[in-house]
Amino acid sequence: MSFQVHAVRRSRRAQQGASAWPLAALLSVALMPTAQAGDLPRVSSAEARAAAATAGKTVPAADHDEIDTEHIFGMTMGSDIGDKGEFELELETFSGIGKRSGYYLTTATHTHFKYTLTDNLRVAPGFTLGTHNISGVPELEDRNAIGIHEASVEIRYKLLDRHVAPFGFTLNFEPIVSRIDDVSGRRIEGYGAVLSALMDKEWVPNKLFSALNVGYIVGASQLRGGNPWSHDSDLMISTAVSYKFFPSVLFGVEARYLQAFDGCGLDRQKGAAFYVGPTFSMTLAKNVGLSGSWNIQAAGKALDDPRALDLSNFERHQALLRLTAHF
Repeated sequence: MSFQVHAVRRSRRAQQGASAWPLAALLSVALMPTAQAGDLPRVSSAEARAAAATAGKTVPAADHDEIDTEHIFGMTMGSDIGDKGEFELELETFSGIGKRSGYYLTTATHTHFKYTLTDNLRVAPGFTLGTHNISGVPELEDRNAIGIHEASVEIRYKLLDRHVAPFGFTLNFEPIVSRIDDVSGRRIEGYGAVLSALMDKEWVPNKLFSALNVGYIVGASQLRGGNPWSHDSDLMISTAVSYKFFPSVLFGVEARYLQAFDGCGLDRQKGAAFYVGPTFSMTLAKNVGLSGSWNIQAAGKALDDPRALDLSNFERHQALLRLTAHF
């Protein structure tokens, strides 16, 4: 029996893949407006709206500040990072559900402590508590366990403010240290990093929003006990739309295409999966929000497996539930 070790958390971060040609095309489209808007002043959201009003642009409704686009798209992320001096506590639980056969359920609860240092820079150290409940899955050892999976520091820099630029654009970088393999639950020594571009746009003021994420994930890991190191990498792309149906509730849909590779440089493709599903976001109380999504693998293909769907590298279902509190 063999076991597959994943060098980075594919469940949360690398479950969004993209082929090379759409990645290049999307980045080229995204970066062209960046060059034109590169001289935009680095201002807060409030200052940006004031500048927009001075320039004769439409100023959004008074409750505009209540919509933070970061979490309204499910697993897809918006470009907002909060205002300078803002502190946010985030509890985010991801679940991977179902393989080809047997019983497979994993959860990863990420606790992030987010602090916005400037209007354009935010840091968020955090850790992950995870569970594995695996029984009768080929190539995976039966397991029922809970433990600390990883530690990471999320760093986000906002290049374009969506209130004054054609769209919002934020870069995300997240180094990761892992001690538990997120797929098998086995003990590992792992190191990885996530680099992604988060873009969003407000089409109807305070009502209709869309987002696009493109990213690259790389990592290396080894099973405890002197085993050889393995290396992997992923390309990811996701897009989402969200609409405010009620004053404090938004519903939407997201689509995500994921590719997994052996090797740090996208060397050998192992498989790909396409997910689609509904999203929601709501305000529970002042400065407290709840959001989430449920994605179903609608299409996919694993290397050397003629069957439909890629259930070797990915799960059949992926779900996310997130609770946030701003201070």
